[in-house]
Amino acid sequence: MPDKEWQDRVKNTLKAELKRKGVSYRQLVEKLEAMGIHETETNINNKISRGGFSAVFLVQCLSAIGCSSLRLEND
Repeated sequence: MPDKEWQDRVKNTLKAELKRKGVSYRQLVEKLEAMGIHETETNINNKISRGGFSAVFLVQCLSAIGCSSLRLEND
């Protein structure tokens, strides 16, 4: 799979978890801030839109929204 497809898959996985938890980007900023991670809503929007963010950012976001497991399925 080309990198672009992987980026789309990761982006969509994070967006789905945010939606499942009912967390907006604004709320994600607040939750990350509570963990000592400083991001703006614009930065988060840009990172997620690009889909090319780090694994560290992904895990920080998942931890912030209380996601303790992630299911990855092959299409």
